[in-house]
Amino acid sequence: MLFTGLEHTALASPDPRRLAQWYVGTLAFRINYEYDGNFFVRAADGSMLEIIPSQGDAAATGMRTPGIRHLAIAVSDFDQAHEDLKAKNVKFLTEPINNQGNRLVFFADADGNILHLIARPQPLP
Repeated sequence: MLFTGLEHTALASPDPRRLAQWYVGTLAFRINYEYDGNFFVRAADGSMLEIIPSQGDAAATGMRTPGIRHLAIAVSDFDQAHEDLKAKNVKFLTEPINNQGNRLVFFADADGNILHLIARPQPLP
């Protein structure tokens, strides 16, 4: 197979170190590589984000404005993960909902990027 998947997704931040530390402290990612003010953070499943220095002002974004709208964070225990995030005072954008057997809630990272906590009992095909 020639194309094997997404190696990482990049987020531009006015303070990449602070945002990387948010992912470490809030979602138990780890900083696995750093260079010239850029930080790669890795989740337990091996997925990665690259956090790079931003330039200019951020454009206004919403749940359905064009472009990448959220990063979905998989969890094995929705209720426990939701309680953990509440204890860490994350900013929730919605209340938890059930959708086609899945449990989910939207929240924001330290820069306001939209994240989506999801427990999916049946993996997608």
